[in-house]
Amino acid sequence: MLIADSSGSLQAVFVAGAYAPGSFNGCTQTKTLRHKAQSRIRGLWVKPFSLAAALRTLIRERNWAMQVSNMVATLPVVDLGSTGLAITRVGFGAWAIGGADWAVGWGAQSDDESIRAIRHAVDRGVNWIDTAAIYGLGHSEEIVARALAELPESGRPYVFTKCGQVWDPADRYSKRRVGRRDSIRGEVEGSLRRLRVDVIDLYQMHWPAEDGSPLEEYWGALLELKAEGKVRAIGLSNHDAAQLQTAEAIGHVDTLQPPLSAIRRKSLAAELPWCRAHGTGVIVYSPMQSGLLSGAFSAERVDALADDDWRKRHADFSGEALLRNLTVAEAIREVAAQRGVSAAAVAVAWVLAVEGVTGAIVGARAPQQVDGWLAAATLSLGAADLAHINAAIRESGAGGGPIPD
Repeated sequence: MLIADSSGSLQAVFVAGAYAPGSFNGCTQTKTLRHKAQSRIRGLWVKPFSLAAALRTLIRERNWAMQVSNMVATLPVVDLGSTGLAITRVGFGAWAIGGADWAVGWGAQSDDESIRAIRHAVDRGVNWIDTAAIYGLGHSEEIVARALAELPESGRPYVFTKCGQVWDPADRYSKRRVGRRDSIRGEVEGSLRRLRVDVIDLYQMHWPAEDGSPLEEYWGALLELKAEGKVRAIGLSNHDAAQLQTAEAIGHVDTLQPPLSAIRRKSLAAELPWCRAHGTGVIVYSPMQSGLLSGAFSAERVDALADDDWRKRHADFSGEALLRNLTVAEAIREVAAQRGVSAAAVAVAWVLAVEGVTGAIVGARAPQQVDGWLAAATLSLGAADLAHINAAIRESGAGGGPIPD
């Protein structure tokens, strides 16, 4: 392509590298940039070309050129189990952008701000988004689709979503965990429509069913969807080791999505060891314990939460549990100050330091929140850092589950 060097002279530069649709190059993470460049200079690849036309293009795109300098990202990627997907260590979590007025909403949210947050994360190199049909009763999936609408197919991040939770359209606060085969097959069509995609990169059963459907039924349905090409990979969320083993006997469990944070550590006991033994990728959710470990929380902040924010009603955000949790948050803040990064980045990096964790889902409702945790994608905590945080966990008695050595 044509660019101007520091003297103003035109230089010819080739945009190198080929990328498969929906994938990032394992070395450079520049596919979004590459496609934006190609879309803007496509007319200049033919010859002969006019120097004047090239100059006009450069002038017209001067703002874009400045944007490009800030977009080049080199976030590391790792294999997500045996799925063939290579993901960044952090992914964009789209729970909160589902908005208010449903059973587990986070309060009012600006859709435009949500879209800016998603685009900012992608521009900074994050190559996957995790959402679910239940988030905002389909609204989160619709916002993800709007945010990605202008990207070429091969410039899009991976999109992961979940099934198995349905609602009554007449009651926005209803929520049922179902596993019937016909429900799963109907849900995937709804997600494909809302996300405006032909294939979902990772489709996950959100919770074990509570409608009497056996695991064999809903896992069999997901295996069918994978065989039919409607989804590329399939996984389980919030399932225990025994359930994972039952599913594995029917067909390979590509991924597991458990909760994991310095406060909520139960999955360290059995589920993560199971995944390591079976080649199952692990993407964890709530690494900041829904904001508690972000460095921004206090008892006063909890009191100020909106009445329709689910956290105001959760045990982790009240009484003695809150005080214990904030003790761990303070230890994380201390490490962050020493390392020159945000507390949010340290909280996420603590999770990523756990053996067997492939990536962490981190939510954001505004671009600046993305910047708050993005450093976790490349941050490696030292032994002293981890020991300081783990000592606070042990001494405070916060949360539950094993404490890493």
